[in-house]
Amino acid sequence: MTHHRLLQIGPITPALDAKLATLYDIHPLWQEAKPAAFLAEHGTEFEGVVTHLRHACPAELLAALPQAKFIVNFGVGYDKIDLAAARQQGLQVANTPKVLDGCVADLAFGLMLDVARGLSATDRFVRRGDWKTSQRPLMTRVYGKRLGLLGFGGIGQTIARRASGFDMDVRYHSRKPVAGSAHTHMASLIELAQWADFLVVACVGGPSTRHLVSREVLDALGPQGILVNIARGTVVDEVALVAALGEGRLGGAGLDVFENEPHVPAPLLGLDNVVLLSHIAGFTRESRRDMEQLVCDNLASYFACGKVLTPV
Repeated sequence: MTHHRLLQIGPITPALDAKLATLYDIHPLWQEAKPAAFLAEHGTEFEGVVTHLRHACPAELLAALPQAKFIVNFGVGYDKIDLAAARQQGLQVANTPKVLDGCVADLAFGLMLDVARGLSATDRFVRRGDWKTSQRPLMTRVYGKRLGLLGFGGIGQTIARRASGFDMDVRYHSRKPVAGSAHTHMASLIELAQWADFLVVACVGGPSTRHLVSREVLDALGPQGILVNIARGTVVDEVALVAALGEGRLGGAGLDVFENEPHVPAPLLGLDNVVLLSHIAGFTRESRRDMEQLVCDNLASYFACGKVLTPV
């Protein structure tokens, strides 16, 4: 163990928690009965913060850590971290990008295939014994269709590469065109939704993208369109989504994330054209191992040269 004293906001993974405890002087904030009182007394002792994407790092917590120089986050998403406050304090913020891209892209395609071909619904159909007396309705193909991507960072670009194997036409919407991409950038999300057969949400969460997928976007996608969300639940207006599916204004949805996890809107539970997952896009043994290693590498890099490897 080194003399570097770090604050860990909450548990991450058993393996990483144990490893960090052997490498650094780690204090587990989640075990404090009165965290605010503890930080008021000891906040000046910590050089940095280690956290999981699900744990909040609000401005008031960061203000109690005047000597901290960095936040190392386990996860690609960083919407629980007050970035403005972190930057005002001069904190470097690191996340774990790229190591999840392939697994998340795989799941996006799994959801597209499942909703379009009715895989989960047909599995239930067979298990109930309904195949003995009836047949499932015709579904739709995935290959050769039009794929719209909301967000075109590492995950979006990996999904686009996967789409080439399905002979799909790919276009995307982001704040600005991505240099060097062969795919068409569309400045209007509404127009992208009107064009697309599938709309995959692959952008960051947080206030800037809250309810970006609105009723108008869902209506533009239309009664044959399929929405897939492997980003953050807040990007989609969930009330509008439930209404669009219930009223037949949207063809289907594959959802790995929700606005108020782990709570899922009750009307979605009975719909065969909706596939519901429990935020598992990056939940593989391989991605977990790589994320754990990148957290350690970010910390080692900071203490070696004063800079994290993967700054946000």
